[in-house]
Amino acid sequence: MLRKQGKTWDGVPVPYLKAEDLDNATFDLFRKYAKRSGRMEEADLMDDNHGLLEKLRLYEGSYLKRAAALLFHPDPEKYVTGAFVKVGFFREGMDLVYQDEVHGNLFQQIMKLMDLLCTKYMKAIITYEGIQRIETLPMPHEALREALLNACINKDYAEPSPIQIRVYENKLEIINGGVLPEGWTVETLLSSHRSMPYNPDIANTFFRAGEIEAWGRGIERIITACKKDGFSTPEFRYDASGIWTTFKFEYPERATIQSDQKTTQKTIQKTIQKTIQKLTEQQQAILVYLNEHPNATRKELCEKIPGVTMGGVIHNLSRLQELGLLKRIGGRKQGYWQIIE
Repeated sequence: MLRKQGKTWDGVPVPYLKAEDLDNATFDLFRKYAKRSGRMEEADLMDDNHGLLEKLRLYEGSYLKRAAALLFHPDPEKYVTGAFVKVGFFREGMDLVYQDEVHGNLFQQIMKLMDLLCTKYMKAIITYEGIQRIETLPMPHEALREALLNACINKDYAEPSPIQIRVYENKLEIINGGVLPEGWTVETLLSSHRSMPYNPDIANTFFRAGEIEAWGRGIERIITACKKDGFSTPEFRYDASGIWTTFKFEYPERATIQSDQKTTQKTIQKTIQKTIQKLTEQQQAILVYLNEHPNATRKELCEKIPGVTMGGVIHNLSRLQELGLLKRIGGRKQGYWQIIE
């Protein structure tokens, strides 16, 4: 009905909502993002909140629009029922294991969701490059953020059900009660198309913040982020319940190789530890001494290790090498002993 009148849901004015009711911290965050993006004049960003809202076209006459409540109010659910996100972790058979709800304005929701999903709901593979710790999630960070933004911007907020995110052992689903433009299908979304956000005022604010593009490239950016990081393309579906985006969990080959190497190294270390526990006291003493004195000779070991003969030194050195715990580097005169850890 609204669209037939040339209006949109997020452009409807909200009586009694004032600029003073909105969250100053979110305005500061927006100014930071918009300055970084370069999509607003610096003078406009230095204006007060009322002036900034005018520049963002978030007033309808003297009233603030619904978009302003969703974007900047600390509790937009006072004005919009269902303006939050439900997240649940499910096991096979659709058994709900645990769940969370994410509230606040849309800027706050995106930040909270990214942190919650990346730290609680998805398992990261830990690898290292030198001393740098690298966490690889089962889906690309950039694609997840783009998908969350897309869901928040295009949700039909007249429908009171919240956005749902279902996480399983092997996939993540975002179910957004959005409505596609008349005549559009999933194939339209996947092909080149013009930008027609369901909530254009919300979309414009996120665009000014540098969070999205204004060329109808949201789905394309999700797919590109997945391919760039070595992930498969997500699946998109549109039915009576809304728009579904499904990411299958997988890890890039580079991460799994390093993880496998790390697992193998841990296995080797455990095996070595078990082997060391089976060594005789003299063999353990020889290892301790050679660790501190790698250039030690057999004669020196015979003199320093209590109760061992020269024959015992030769036998124990040979045994330690057989067990893979000791290696001789170089010749008898110029070489040294290396403890294999």
